[in-house]
Formats: sequence, structure tokens, C-alpha cells
Amino acid sequence: MRCPFCSHDETQVVETRESDEGDVVRRRRRCQKCDKRFTTYERAEIALPSVVKKDGSREDFALAKLRGSMQLALRKRPVSIEQIDAAVDRIQDKLLTSGAREVATARLGELVMRELKRIDKVAYVRFASVYRSFEDVDEFRKLIRDI
Repeated sequence: MRCPFCSHDETQVVETRESDEGDVVRRRRRCQKCDKRFTTYERAEIALPSVVKKDGSREDFALAKLRGSMQLALRKRPVSIEQIDAAVDRIQDKLLTSGAREVATARLGELVMRELKRIDKVAYVRFASVYRSFEDVDEFRKLIRDI
């Protein structure tokens, strides 16, 4: 680890601690050249798949977009932030465990709809009506009958 004060390449770890949750390691370091101390934090880097859009373009997975679309569907519904966070975590876990390097927006949309159906049926219908772009009322009726 390079010293942030003098840019020397050799530093010594003086103390190591894990966070209470166990997901971050805090290390106190000392530069062997200038003798100054500093703190570094280590956390696992999670490699989420790229999102392949309908037009074939690709973009990085954006957790904020996923959460925002779910919050929009759940607007003014009796669902806690904790429930939304848990649903987002489940979707993220499915993506990570799949091992896929890319995920189609269609697959991502299906995962969101499954979670919304689980936590709030009205939000599920809201999201599905936009996501599936219903052409007529009969398609909408069928969706509501199915739930």
C-alpha cells in the first residue's frame, strides 16, 4: 500500500479490525519512510453483470435504478424501506449467484415483478402495466385475474 503522504511503497500494518457486520476490514498502517500513520478499508468487490437493453446496447448494472423503479411502483403503498431493501438484496443475490456476465432487461424486469408480486400486489400491477406495455384492456384484465 502506497503512503498517501510521501508516496513510499512500503507500509506496515499496525492493527487490523473487522467491522461489526464482518463485511469491512479496517487496517491502521505506518509508512516505513515518513513514519506517518493512516487507515485503509477493505471490502469485497462485487461484480454485477452488465445490463443488455432491448436495442442491444449495454450498460453497467445500476443498483440505484433498480431501487428507484421499485420505489416508484411502491409509491404511497404500505411497504417499509426495509422490505424494499430486502427485495433489492434478493434480486442482487440472484444476479450474483447466476454467475452471468450479462443480464437482459427482460430478465431483470421479471425478477422485479416477482419481488413486487411477493410484497405488494398493487405495486406489481403498476410495474407490470408499464413494463409489459399493454396494448389493450384485455391484457390488463388477464394480469389482474392471474393474481
